[in-house]
Amino acid sequence: MTVHLGLDGYRHGWVVVRLLGGRREIDFMPGAAAALAGPFDRAAIDIPIGLPDHGERACDVAARALLRPHSSRVFTGARRGLWAHGTQAEANSALKARGEAMVSIQLWNIGPKICEVDAFITPDLQARIIETHPELVFRRLHGGAPLPSKKTAEGIALRRVLLRAAGFAELDDWLSTARRGSGAKIDDVLDACAAALAARDACDVLPQGDVPRDARGLAMQIWY
Repeated sequence: MTVHLGLDGYRHGWVVVRLLGGRREIDFMPGAAAALAGPFDRAAIDIPIGLPDHGERACDVAARALLRPHSSRVFTGARRGLWAHGTQAEANSALKARGEAMVSIQLWNIGPKICEVDAFITPDLQARIIETHPELVFRRLHGGAPLPSKKTAEGIALRRVLLRAAGFAELDDWLSTARRGSGAKIDDVLDACAAALAARDACDVLPQGDVPRDARGLAMQIWY
C-alpha cells in the first residue's frame, strides 16, 4: 500500500493528512519530524524548503506569476539566517541596509515552522519530502482558474467541493473534529488535504528546467 502525507502548519503544530491507498486519515502533530517518523512513500509540506542566503527564490517568483491576480498568496523572501534577528523590524532594517527587499509579517510569523523543517531536511530526504503550495494545488483542481480567498465563505465552499471531488468524503467530519479542540482552522485542514494530493500526484513543479539549490544543496522547488 502506498502512503502519501500532506502537512500544513497551524498554531499548535502540524495538520497531517495521510492517503493510504483508498483510505484517508487526519492527525494533529506537535512537530514535523515526528509526523514524518513513520513509513511513507512521499510527503509534501506547505513550507519553504531550501533557503538562499540572499534574494528571492525562483520558485516563489514563478508561483506568484502563476497565481495572478492573487500573487500575494505566496510569501516571498525566505532566506537562511533571517530569523536570527529578534524581530521583523530588525530583520527588515538589516535587509534594507544591504539593498534587499524586506519581508512581510506573514512570512516572518511562519519563521519558526521554516526553521523547524530546515533543521532536519537534507538533499537525500528531498527524494521523499517535497515542498508544495496548496493554492497551486487548488488552482490545478479548478482547471487552472483563480479561486476566491480561502478566508471567505465562498472560497472555503469551493475548496471543499474540489476536495470532495478528489475523494475526500471524510472532509466534513474532519472539519468538525478540528473545530472541537485541535486549534486548527478550516483552511489549515483544507490546505493539508491539498498538500496530500501534491504528495500523491506531484503533477508539476516550479520553476521548470534546472533545479536551483541553496548552499546546503537543498532543491528549491514547489511541487503541485
